[in-house]
Amino acid sequence: MTTTTSSRGRRRAPTRIERAAGRAVALQKPRVILAALLLLALTSVMLLDGYLRAEVGGDQRVRTGASSSEVPDSVLDGGPILTFRGGQATTVSVPDKTIALTFDDGPDPTWTPKVLAVLAKYDVPGTFFLVGSMVSRHPGIVRDLVRQGNEVGIHTFTHVDLSYQSDARVRREITQTQLALAGAAGITTTLFRAPYSSETNAIDNYSWPVYEKLGEEGYTSVFVDTDSDDWKKPGVSKIVRWATPEDGKGASVLFHDAGGERSQTIAALPEYIEKMKAKGYTFTTVSGALEEQRGGARAVGGTGGTGGTGGLQAAHHRATGVTLYEGEALVAAVAVAEWTVPALSVGLMVVGVAVLGRFAMMLVLARRHHRLRNRRRFSWGPAVTRPVSVIVPAYNEKECIANTLESLARSTHPIEVLVVDDGSTDGTSEIARAAADRLGMRNVRIVRQENAGKPAALNHGVRSARHDIVVMMDGDTVFEPDTVRQLVQPFADPRVGAVAGNAKVGNRDTLIGAWQHIEYVMGFNLDRRMYDLLGCMPTIPGAVGAFRREAVLEVGGMSEDTLAEDTDITIALHRAGRQVVYQEHARAWTEAPGSLKQLWSQRYRWSYGTMQALWKHRRSLTDRGPSGRFGRVGMPLVVLFQVVTPVFAPLIDVFTVYSMVFVDFRAALLAWLAVLGVQLLCAAYAFRLDREKYRYLLMMPLQQLAYRQMMYLVLIHSCVTALTGGRLRWQKLKRTGEVGTPAGVSS
Repeated sequence: MTTTTSSRGRRRAPTRIERAAGRAVALQKPRVILAALLLLALTSVMLLDGYLRAEVGGDQRVRTGASSSEVPDSVLDGGPILTFRGGQATTVSVPDKTIALTFDDGPDPTWTPKVLAVLAKYDVPGTFFLVGSMVSRHPGIVRDLVRQGNEVGIHTFTHVDLSYQSDARVRREITQTQLALAGAAGITTTLFRAPYSSETNAIDNYSWPVYEKLGEEGYTSVFVDTDSDDWKKPGVSKIVRWATPEDGKGASVLFHDAGGERSQTIAALPEYIEKMKAKGYTFTTVSGALEEQRGGARAVGGTGGTGGTGGLQAAHHRATGVTLYEGEALVAAVAVAEWTVPALSVGLMVVGVAVLGRFAMMLVLARRHHRLRNRRRFSWGPAVTRPVSVIVPAYNEKECIANTLESLARSTHPIEVLVVDDGSTDGTSEIARAAADRLGMRNVRIVRQENAGKPAALNHGVRSARHDIVVMMDGDTVFEPDTVRQLVQPFADPRVGAVAGNAKVGNRDTLIGAWQHIEYVMGFNLDRRMYDLLGCMPTIPGAVGAFRREAVLEVGGMSEDTLAEDTDITIALHRAGRQVVYQEHARAWTEAPGSLKQLWSQRYRWSYGTMQALWKHRRSLTDRGPSGRFGRVGMPLVVLFQVVTPVFAPLIDVFTVYSMVFVDFRAALLAWLAVLGVQLLCAAYAFRLDREKYRYLLMMPLQQLAYRQMMYLVLIHSCVTALTGGRLRWQKLKRTGEVGTPAGVSS
């Protein structure tokens, strides 16, 4: 068993808290992996949905007017069915008095079932050349189509002109469509029709290699020799006339069951079928026409329940093994995407409304708060002049503790200082004692304890304090000379139990520091103004806060139940009927984490600790009377604005990227810029209230692209931890001591 060294130098066994902390740390890597997998799954779903809906890459090119010098004349002048048996290109025509009725671009949930209903009514089979992406989205229609005795062929997966595509893309288009058919109906097919193809004489030098290669692999390419041109919507009579072959001639006739509004097609089909039957024509599938010409005399005249309930069409093969399993997985994944993306869209609208509502609320209430607290006649009551106790919990703060004490030495308010050394091993106590002697501070007491965590250190300080008001600050924080005086003035009102100060980032000259500076001014202090006015302040920052000593003892002191002891104690004070207010003029300068790793560690503790505190005090929702105000107002707002909205806020960025790639790049970019503009407006107003320099706002666009994404990941990590359980102890961040006395910090 690992042992540690106590403050007295003796070796001891790890405490229960330390053992629990070790177990929790060991669990963090799996949780990070789980959070990453969740993000990967969401990204995959979005990419899949975009791929299905938008023809990846937006390739809308259609080749026209190309030379056909390399295409054999026998193919250009031949029938509409192209095969490559024995490596020789052969074309086959549909037998006389026979119609191979073909449909392109489906399945469509609106029009394909209506086409099937017409075919079933007249006992006529059809050959449907299906788009793989549509197959994967509407597998039930494909099953019905095959079960009814119709035939299916491949029309690529995303309906692109294959003459422009690489061999790998062509292979992918075919394979993915076969997988979709396997997953939807348990079959594969040997029939193929290229998008934007018509008669064989339209084959050119660019598309011919595609047909050759597919022919070598056993595919039969199907063209048309009679086109209804129903996609032009010329009217029912013209569709029927254009689809009618020369008297007595057989034909591969093209209609469309998808790709647009097809009401004219649905109206024309019954009239067309009746007309052709009256002329003595029979209807067959493409494979039926092919076998009849070869002497097979295959009977395909009706809808006699082939496929799922009977025999397969000649072009169909039952999918087995890996193909079947992969196809079913594809269809299942698409079903998830089909459900997930609309649900996320609804969530996006809710999040968008909540975010904009929050911005509006913050602006209105922050302005009102500023005007109320800064008017000339505003007063908390008689000035508070009695001494107060300042508690500084410190664990290995050798870089910062001297600066902290130096700032307290300049305090304009009478104080006693309690430095609670929580088992430091770097000489923090000795440095603090030397600094106090150097500064002539006779009001400093240094208390040492075995390492037990920040809450225990604060409780030790509260119990040891000599005065009825205690100010708590971090060991890496420096106060302005007037901070303590400003901080304690609200205690002139006997209803006030605690006061939150204005924490500011001191090391803001780095990129990470500037990002955090924006976050502190806008995200924290603007929020605190709003919550203060609503009477439901959720957190007193550990860097600068003041409490009535009796109020802290009344609620049991700083709790070790959560990682966010500051949020925990604040909510507890609300529930005890104490008021918690915000004092914007009590400024403290703190050292923000200087690396992404340190930042992640800090924000993870904050966000997870906040969730723990909210869960711990969930019964505040049913509190009654004045003490129930936090439960009625604060708890819903904190859950909505600090947990739910931030968790789903990545949807805005995800959908922005999704829209840029798959929908409309310009519109998506403008929408993102509009949201950024609203945030800049709020940030600028927050900077104005805090009298900060606007130049840091130049960092905000980059903050939205990088920093905010990290905060999302931290929160998701915290949510995963909350759902799976786990505890962490007080974590020590690496400090540099670069934040000096306030006089040396420019705001």
